[in-house]
Amino acid sequence: MQYSLVTLLALILALATGGGCGSNQGVPPSMLGWNQAVPPFRVAGNIYYVGTNEISLFLIATPAGNILLDSGFESKVGRLRGAVEALGFRFADIKLLLSSHAHIDHVQAHAAVRRLTGARVLASREDAAVIASGGQGDWAYPGMFSWTPCPVDQIIEDGAKVELGGTTLVAHLTPGHTRGATTWTTTVNEEGRPRAVLFFPSASVPPGSRLVDNTDYPGVIEAFQNSFAIWRRLPCEIFLGAHASFFGLKDKARRLQAGERPNPFIDPRGCAAAITRFESSFRATLESQR
Repeated sequence: MQYSLVTLLALILALATGGGCGSNQGVPPSMLGWNQAVPPFRVAGNIYYVGTNEISLFLIATPAGNILLDSGFESKVGRLRGAVEALGFRFADIKLLLSSHAHIDHVQAHAAVRRLTGARVLASREDAAVIASGGQGDWAYPGMFSWTPCPVDQIIEDGAKVELGGTTLVAHLTPGHTRGATTWTTTVNEEGRPRAVLFFPSASVPPGSRLVDNTDYPGVIEAFQNSFAIWRRLPCEIFLGAHASFFGLKDKARRLQAGERPNPFIDPRGCAAAITRFESSFRATLESQR
């Protein structure tokens, strides 16, 4: 995570103009603490972190253009652009825009990124409806959050492969947190060998949500249970998540910068532990509502 003088200057400019001390318009007050700027860096292989202290945004670089997983808040697009450019990439080279799940902190900037880059937006059928409507139809937060509606250019079905420049990501529909939450998997070459990467959307039960007798989402319990079964069987050596706290970003980034080898993001035990932690929390919530 070493930066040239030019890169550092670009990053400083990005933070100054794109959100380090800029507008928080459209950011829910409860999420303001998730928006502290952090330096972008290479995680492993061709995967780069361009998010904040808590909201994960990932850039997957390929020779044919780049893929962005999640867009964050619209008022922070300038900061996102600065992070991408500080790494030496062109923001306009984002060709595909994916999502982990259709909540405001992950997709509010989709329309802006699509407009600025011309990227094609891909999403699962259930989440596509929420993204395209600007936040309508979410089971957990009905009418609570909104954003600029963003057209979805392609619907992603379970098992679909998204390919660009020699990189392949596979979509695994893992509903629960949202109806269309999507786990993305890929393989990267890190330290001389292929590593299985899993991008985890979330498995938390949104605060205040009902699991039992939920008439708006009758199958929510089964959805969570099926998703946990999927996560248990997916290969996972590098565990990355929609929130930095899911996978210990701060600690692992510090260790990576210090030169630790093997790459601290190679953490299959951490992956299994995180799934266990989320499943235990889900079961506790379910039992409390019975």
